Amino acid sequence: MFADWQQLVQPAEINALGQAAGSPVPDWSGARHPPHKILAGQYCRVEPLDVARHGGQLFDALHQMPGGANWTYLSHGPFPTLESWEDWMGEHIAQDDPQFYAIVDQTDGVAIGLASYLRIAPADGSIEVGFLNFSPRLQRSRLATEAMYLMMREAFALGYRRYEWKCDAQNSPSVKAALRLGFTFEGLFRQARTNKGRNRDTAWFSILDHEWPARRAALESWLDEQNFDGEGRQRCSLAQIVAMRGRNRAADFMPAVGGATMDACNR
Repeated sequence: MFADWQQLVQPAEINALGQAAGSPVPDWSGARHPPHKILAGQYCRVEPLDVARHGGQLFDALHQMPGGANWTYLSHGPFPTLESWEDWMGEHIAQDDPQFYAIVDQTDGVAIGLASYLRIAPADGSIEVGFLNFSPRLQRSRLATEAMYLMMREAFALGYRRYEWKCDAQNSPSVKAALRLGFTFEGLFRQARTNKGRNRDTAWFSILDHEWPARRAALESWLDEQNFDGEGRQRCSLAQIVAMRGRNRAADFMPAVGGATMDACNR
């Protein structure tokens, strides 16, 4: 399996030597390092990780799945005790890259997931999201989508040109999540490393700055309260919203997401 690089490669120009070279990036002076601040949304907050504030809540939330299934593809965990978990947190909080965050439910202030920025390269304009660990309460929820949206929005606002997502190629939920959120699959790094005594092939995904406006508009439409009924069920899936936006782009029209649109989504 391979990605078609001719379709993925960015536009080029012919230089004075007759060679194809990357297009100029006018006035590029680099992106800004993430300030490690609270990113507040409608349903969740993405807060700088703090042992005292989040340690116990995350230990409970992330050790609920039978057999520790949510830790399988991570290089660390599960942790046998709260003390060992807080030791790991303390060690990594002291680092600036990765830069860790807790995902907190706005309704009750409980931390229910972990995320980070990593491989932060302001000079190149590249940043990655990773170390994702979602509790059962967070998985497949509005909060999970919003947390990823908030982190993407912040990265592009800071001037990054490239936002990366990498995962174990066997981690089907992570692969599906990346594609659902609008990332482009770029390729597979075979035998990239070993993880917990097993081979890991790493799948690479990205969103580029010029792609972000369309991804942002689709995510914001999906996250809109009108897209959910009284039971919290989505009226339109993110894929349906993307398809509707594509169909209406030529007319510069996007129908409101709400009850009137639900029938169109179910066709």
